[in-house]
Amino acid sequence: MTVERSLAPADCTAHLFDLDGVITPTAEVHMRAWARMFEDVLASRGVSEPYTDADYFAHVDGRPRYDGVRELLASRRIVLPEGEDSDPRDQPLGEETVRGLGNRKNDQVLALLRGEGIAPYPGSVAYLDALPKSARLAIVSSSRNAEKVLRAAGLRDRFEHVVDGMVAAREGLPGKPAPDTYLRAAELLGVDASDAVVYEDAVSGVRSGAAGGFAAVVGVDRGVGAEALYEAGATLVVADLEELA
Repeated sequence: MTVERSLAPADCTAHLFDLDGVITPTAEVHMRAWARMFEDVLASRGVSEPYTDADYFAHVDGRPRYDGVRELLASRRIVLPEGEDSDPRDQPLGEETVRGLGNRKNDQVLALLRGEGIAPYPGSVAYLDALPKSARLAIVSSSRNAEKVLRAAGLRDRFEHVVDGMVAAREGLPGKPAPDTYLRAAELLGVDASDAVVYEDAVSGVRSGAAGGFAAVVGVDRGVGAEALYEAGATLVVADLEELA
């Protein structure tokens, strides 16, 4: 794929990366955890329409955890009480809450990461290596586990700031597809959105970048499809960030 000259790394001061699916293959771990959780929930309610990968991309991918639960349940016309962040993961059948189900999914993610570990995409590391030393870098992730994942992947020291689900909750920032978390990262780096590039693999994340007035939004196609990313507002779509190095 030909990379436009206007998107050369040196053209922008700041580079704002989603984590899962852009820097690390943790999106695959999240997909498996969501599938396990929702398959059990739907089966327990006798819902005939199965949970599929298409559901992940349409309702869950890139969104904050509890928003993903809420969106998927709404697609099956299931309404549950919101609950509290502290709701237990092993709620009895018929007493589940949105937040309790989100917590159950998160436990499954952490268990998978402990069992399998995590390594970054080699192409993403090559791209980070190719950026100018003056580049300002931040992670913007809906996950509340971003710090843990970055440290496990040996990449935490590459990024000046991490704006993740924990930061968003603490500061009251709306999650993706709203642009607020990306704008907050640019603010922390001390740059205007017009001098920053967003890198995203999720439709909701691309919409977030497109809504924020950033210099460019690079879509990384890890399965959602280039057309969907372009339709969401991507300036450019690549299969791997190494194409930009």
